[in-house]
Amino acid sequence: MDSRVRALIDLFFSPLPYDEETVQAKRDAAAALEAELQRLTQEQGEQAALDTLTKSYGSLADLAVLAGKTPEDAARWRESAGALSLTETKTVFSRLRWRVYLFSFLLLATITDLVNVFVYRTVPNVIALALMGWLTWLCLTKLRTAERAAFGIDRWNADAYEWLRVKSDQYAKRQLNSIALLCGAFALFVLSELSFYFFGNSKAAELYENVSANTIFLDVPLFLLIKNVMCTRLVHGMIGLPVMELFKKHVNGLTAFSVAYWLAVTAQTVAIRRRLTYPGNFFVMAGVAFTLLVLAYDLTLRRRVTFRNIVFNRRRVSFVLALLMLAGTYRALNRDTWYTQPIINETPVVAHRASAIDYDDETGVYTITCGGGDFKVLHLTDIHLGGSLYSYRKDAKALRACLAEIQYAQPDLVIVTGDLTFPLGVMSMSLNNWAPVSQFAAFMRNTGVPWAFTYGNHDTESLAAMSKGDLNSLYMSLSYKTSGNLLYPYVQPDVTGRNNQLIEVRNPDGSLMEALFLIDSNAYTGEGINGYDYIHDDQVDWYAREVERLNAEEGRTVSSMAFFHIPLQQYRTAYELYEQGSDEVTYFFGENGEKMIDKVCCSDYPSSLFDRMVELGSTKAVFCGHDHYNNMSLEYRGIRLTYGMSIDYLAMPGIEKDTAQRGAELITLHPDGSFDLRQIPLTGITD
Repeated sequence: MDSRVRALIDLFFSPLPYDEETVQAKRDAAAALEAELQRLTQEQGEQAALDTLTKSYGSLADLAVLAGKTPEDAARWRESAGALSLTETKTVFSRLRWRVYLFSFLLLATITDLVNVFVYRTVPNVIALALMGWLTWLCLTKLRTAERAAFGIDRWNADAYEWLRVKSDQYAKRQLNSIALLCGAFALFVLSELSFYFFGNSKAAELYENVSANTIFLDVPLFLLIKNVMCTRLVHGMIGLPVMELFKKHVNGLTAFSVAYWLAVTAQTVAIRRRLTYPGNFFVMAGVAFTLLVLAYDLTLRRRVTFRNIVFNRRRVSFVLALLMLAGTYRALNRDTWYTQPIINETPVVAHRASAIDYDDETGVYTITCGGGDFKVLHLTDIHLGGSLYSYRKDAKALRACLAEIQYAQPDLVIVTGDLTFPLGVMSMSLNNWAPVSQFAAFMRNTGVPWAFTYGNHDTESLAAMSKGDLNSLYMSLSYKTSGNLLYPYVQPDVTGRNNQLIEVRNPDGSLMEALFLIDSNAYTGEGINGYDYIHDDQVDWYAREVERLNAEEGRTVSSMAFFHIPLQQYRTAYELYEQGSDEVTYFFGENGEKMIDKVCCSDYPSSLFDRMVELGSTKAVFCGHDHYNNMSLEYRGIRLTYGMSIDYLAMPGIEKDTAQRGAELITLHPDGSFDLRQIPLTGITD
């Protein structure tokens, strides 16, 4: 239709209430007006014909006569009596739409039950299918009744008609796009199942199980398609539009194209699967190409079945962009980064005394037999590697600080008491706790010094890329049988915690020099912000059993030490007594300069570990981290309570510039069970 004719027709017909008579009159008037314009153009020329046309047909009555109607018909068309208002229309449509949503959900559930019947073939599945099928049929019956009532409305006012036409555009576009989405999702589903079958050497029964478990990935696009089809049908049933027949052709064409495209991609993937190292990459490229083709269709051919093909909705665009930014940021924060690799590659072997190390596969206990004389343990804590480009400079400083401490102390063993990583999102620009662990393990492997690790509260944050179980598996994959120097147990006691282990340090004659307990102080209780967890009773019982076992084997009360991350409440008690000048505590060195509200950030829950240690009389010293500015060492009730000097350059605001708190502790174990302990401030060995 000529745009000038369309503009003139819309000028007079758009404000009218909608009904079938008016729609037909509009079509007849448009056809007659276009024919008249062509005739006048041949006689008078284009501009003169347009002037004549606007003068001759300058009213609705004139157009009615041109369309074969009367001026009285035009006057009747203007009447709004009996036409549904916009508010009433929205109410009718809203009720029907909720019925459509319910039906779509029930139909999806019925399809799911049908798949379950096919896979499992059990009586409960058949009963569930029958019940869900009945509910779906009942809902459809109610929906059809409500639709007939809505379809029976034959007159809408101009605002209501315009609103329905916009809804028709929305659901038509959504239906076409959801067809493409479902076809792509179904192809991905099929390809994943074929990969499971062809590359996993799976049996048919296992394939059925996998299909049933993964159908959830089709549920969302299938629900969207059912809902959009039903809503499009609903609008088209309420108002008749001239593009309805053409729209059906577009639906059939897009469906046929999508099915044919993904069948070809799937067939090609299967055909060349032996030449594809990563079949998924081929599918991803096909998916990108398909998305571009659908987008090209949306921008061009789709305009034939819509009044306004592309509508710029600021809120929607902003929402989508925000989601894309969040998804991109989350992906970036989870990315594997190895910016510190050059530093790791340059890390030299550190001179140290080699000791024989044995591992018991049944108990998970490592035994280190030293070559005689003293045995040196270096305590590091709160290294806080971020593993991102943002944290690279600070990560490099942390690794160099660790190397300086190790080279200076030349220890026989390094123990890290938690918070090796810092996967805390925007604070470190990383959620990845995989790369920092792997990086530090590679760093320590290059030094050649044996090391052990206990978890801190930040190592397995809830949003971190690797869960507790995944990280445990990673540590085991990097442990002694692979690296030759990480003493992480492959078997752990069945108690609370991510890692609880015992390392026995023995003299050349086999007698026990020291039992080193690495105990998980856990992370958070889930109650409030920074609700720190504690060492639970079953962990304490495990510790006591091991001490009693060693006492029985050695025929004496053995000497032991314990390492964990979050301080016990007795750290706070001892510090408060120290501030009061009490003679119940003995001061050795260091200061508590923590800048948080609490000088000692321990759990609100008391652990029975300290009292049990006092009772057994074995453990003479315990070591923790967690509070980065605390490094005081006090003796309380016969047990040395020592904070480790932190390494952290990243986690605490402004800590990169602070220096007095950074360092490590060197624990020198003597053959008779006694020990010496001294701090090694980083400034003292690097300045």
